[in-house]
Amino acid sequence: MADVFVSYARADKVRVAPLVAAIEAKGWSVWWDPEISPGREFDDAIDGELQAAKAVLVVWTPTSVVSRWVRGEARDAADRNVLVPVRFEQARLPIDVRAIHTIDLDDWGEDPASTQVQTCLHALAAMIAHSSAAQTSEAKSRATAPVKKEAPHYSVCVLPFANMSGDPEQEYFSDGISEDIITDLNKVSALEVVSRNTAFAYKGKQMDASAIARKLKVTHVLEGSVRRAGGRVRITAQLTDATNDRQVWAERFDRDTDDIFALQDEISHAIVKALRLQLLPEERRAIRRRGTDSVEAHDLYLMARQIYVTTQEDERASQAIIRACQRATEIDPHYAQAWALLAWGQRSLSSFAAQPDDGMTAVDKALALDPELAEAHAVKADILRTRGLMDAAVSEAATALKLDPESYEANRVAGRIAYMQHRFKDAVAYYEKTLNLMDSDVNSAMMLVSCYRALGDAAGRLRAAAVAVQRADAVLAHDQNNVAVIAFSANALSAAGEPERASVRMNRALLVDPDNFGMRYNFACGLCVYQHDKGAALDMLEPLFPRITGELLRYLQADPDFDSLHDDPRWQAMVAAAEARLAAAKQDEAPEPEQA
Repeated sequence: MADVFVSYARADKVRVAPLVAAIEAKGWSVWWDPEISPGREFDDAIDGELQAAKAVLVVWTPTSVVSRWVRGEARDAADRNVLVPVRFEQARLPIDVRAIHTIDLDDWGEDPASTQVQTCLHALAAMIAHSSAAQTSEAKSRATAPVKKEAPHYSVCVLPFANMSGDPEQEYFSDGISEDIITDLNKVSALEVVSRNTAFAYKGKQMDASAIARKLKVTHVLEGSVRRAGGRVRITAQLTDATNDRQVWAERFDRDTDDIFALQDEISHAIVKALRLQLLPEERRAIRRRGTDSVEAHDLYLMARQIYVTTQEDERASQAIIRACQRATEIDPHYAQAWALLAWGQRSLSSFAAQPDDGMTAVDKALALDPELAEAHAVKADILRTRGLMDAAVSEAATALKLDPESYEANRVAGRIAYMQHRFKDAVAYYEKTLNLMDSDVNSAMMLVSCYRALGDAAGRLRAAAVAVQRADAVLAHDQNNVAVIAFSANALSAAGEPERASVRMNRALLVDPDNFGMRYNFACGLCVYQHDKGAALDMLEPLFPRITGELLRYLQADPDFDSLHDDPRWQAMVAAAEARLAAAKQDEAPEPEQA
């Protein structure tokens, strides 16, 4: 392992090389230009050298100050008290290292004898000597130290950060920050983190942190707020120790929106530091590693994901998801999560015959970038399902669940496949889990209603219907013309024995978007199953058959909500006409045989 680790931006290599030569001339070994192929092995090697270095020289330039990797390495070195920073071009230093004396090298002229470089070398010499002494002392202490007491157990609930922007449209941004911090802290093995869904159940509720901690049986609560305006973001955060109701850490950050990733990293590291936890090397890397380094691409992804979660299986919503994710992947072609979400939108839109691309190209791109991305395997399973390749779909869904048993997308797709195969008990298990993973998901609650009805479980059906109504009302409070959610809520009200309220919502949605496919489908389910009006259900479905796709026709025929219609001559005629139209279209698409 090297004595000195040099952290810098690759674009600055030419100006860093003479500085490295001056350090090596002192007889110290330097890690600065590793010849290792990028990837996990590369990350492991870098982190190993960073942790072992006796001094870390960070070279600040206008390029390196915006590098999340350089900033992360600097923060790690500062935490270990081995940081020696130098600066070129009066680069604006990150706020968390401004208090550390930084040596300006603008006029050193690549002369090792210059005052600036000599100052730097003296600082490195002192740091190396101090680190060597500390390592020797630590080794002796380990040899004679008694058995340590068991480390304290800590658990934390990250409450949804309040949106203080004065614009409800910014809700996705504050929620996204909270979710990212939850994800980061989940990577710390010494810390137990409350699930996103449990934490978000307290969104908008006026309860003090200690009361929430007692209810959830956690030791700490993190709460905060987000204000974004004019290219700036202000985040306030505070960590409370619920065992004594004492604030153990609090900070206010004012940054450019381009610094949002570094800011989230800082918050996560600050919590770990406040709790005096030790991060494993792989945990440090995991917190720094994100799907993209582009704030703009990430922002577009968050918007698209919010639409995906709250408005599923809807034509207009799918179009919005596609637009946002296409732009995100244009900005960062290596953003695997955005490619996977783009595939979801394309898969959904293709089921309405609105476009021929079913998302397979996008999902293959996502998997090429990240073969272990559970969300990508989940959408691939759903695409295979829509193509009628059920065995392959089951296998792909199993892969997604193996990679991440807590994946919302993986459990939801597994539930849909089980539902189509009439494995309703399995479907219930998957959909119950999705409800616990995503608090704004109305679709899964309605799928549970259908599953419990098929199983003859009236109590389960009523409970799921109540959840669906509650969640739908929460979405409609912010988006009253969301016809997909109105349709789910009308169906849920029918299942809950409130046909009058269901009819009011149904009529309202038909006025807003009378041709919405998913809306009509769900209204027909409620009319058929809960209001026992076959004629009205067929009237609701009739406009759909002339444009129904093969995938949706298969789904319609497998849906147990419509079992009572199968003997109806009108149903049979509509199905036969659709099958004939689809068969003719398929024949027209087939290539003509070559003539001899």
